[in-house]
Amino acid sequence: MFTHETFLSPFTWRYGSPAMRRIWSEAYRRRLWRRVWIALARAQMAAGLVRPEQVADLEAHAGTIDLERAEQIEREIGHDLMAELLTFAEQAPRGGPVLHLGATSADIEDNADAIRIREALDLIGDRLREVLEALADAIERWAEVPCMAWTHLQPAEPTTVGYRLALYGQDLLIDWEEISRCRLAIRGKGFKGAVGTSASYAALLDGTGMTPSQMEERAMAELGLEPFRVAGQIYPRKQDWRVLVALAGLAMSLYKMAFDLRLLQSPPFGEWSEPFGARQVGSSAMPFKRNPILAERINALARYLGALPSMMWETAAHSLLERTLDDSAIRRILLPEAFLAADEILRLTLRILQGMEIHEEALRRNLERYAPFAALEPVLMAAARAGADRQALHARLRDHAMAAWEAVRSGAPNPLMERLIADPEITRWLSPETLRRLMAIHTHIGDAPERARAMAQEIRRAIAAPHRPFIR
Repeated sequence: MFTHETFLSPFTWRYGSPAMRRIWSEAYRRRLWRRVWIALARAQMAAGLVRPEQVADLEAHAGTIDLERAEQIEREIGHDLMAELLTFAEQAPRGGPVLHLGATSADIEDNADAIRIREALDLIGDRLREVLEALADAIERWAEVPCMAWTHLQPAEPTTVGYRLALYGQDLLIDWEEISRCRLAIRGKGFKGAVGTSASYAALLDGTGMTPSQMEERAMAELGLEPFRVAGQIYPRKQDWRVLVALAGLAMSLYKMAFDLRLLQSPPFGEWSEPFGARQVGSSAMPFKRNPILAERINALARYLGALPSMMWETAAHSLLERTLDDSAIRRILLPEAFLAADEILRLTLRILQGMEIHEEALRRNLERYAPFAALEPVLMAAARAGADRQALHARLRDHAMAAWEAVRSGAPNPLMERLIADPEITRWLSPETLRRLMAIHTHIGDAPERARAMAQEIRRAIAAPHRPFIR
């Protein structure tokens, strides 16, 4: 019995959902092995090699996992799948003798892994849909609310909160499409024997009237899984790499959103903040702290997940000839941890979106401080159209802007509007009313609200489309 007196992975109990941990549990893995063995036996029953009562015996014991007995056998023989096979055979004495006919270990393990990956992708898809729904709601809610945009971490021009959220939504929509394609493309090894030639099955089926391909088709139909057309001893490990790339891409998108939130929660910005419980402690030393721990945890887990595809790349590239076994240990680590990390990142993101606070007073403060500078180009163009010397006026506006910057840097309100209205060389061309209109914030957000709402609708259409593999 594992307890907290020994090392446990944080993914065992801290990160990831119970549903994702169940998919990657050892007990579930062995139930899937038994499901694959039974599918093979049922296909061989159609060829007359296995009797119906033997299949019935196997099915009756399919869920009777006895890890203690299997581990006892494994200590003697040093092979986990064979240990499970022998345990299953002991439990089902009538069906046991026909288990694994013609099969190699990877015929069982790789088909089970493909099913497990597919189920894990379904769970990721369900969570991503929830995140996208919450994000679409937030985009629409804040589509019209102006805020300061920043480039190079310097104030630039106004945008809207909803438009910024739409940027994240667009990235996540790309991830939705990629994970959807990845899920649809999952294949099992099929039943092709030791090096993929189906020689063992051909010998077994000789004289039955069934070919190895027909047997494979029957067994894979039982599993609801398409096989790769060709395989060596294992299915191509490139499939695992592709899965991890899709998960890492999702992590990349959520990393950026979480990092942006951390910036915007810092007091110099003060515009957004993640939810903070009434009794939550931000720091053991500084009672006033409201640290963005959810976003920081997303960044930590996403950074880890982003590093995993390179290891799976090496695993796939080093799968020499028909197979080597140096993929086994690393896949036991990489696949579950990648999915559990992605699962936890999505759960954290949903918590943030459902409780995120947008501080409109801080939005207004930053706009009042920096947005007037964005109006200088429209002022310059309007004055030039009215007959002003463009170059001379540019120099004059620059002088006012530099003086206003110094005032803002010293903590004073932005005096740019007052300076322009008080300058007769400017009001000669533009009236104070025209200047106020040109410098009004709502005139500088372009079509951001419309584009934001359009993105929200695109998100809703994408996650509702009936052809999506996550709609079950």
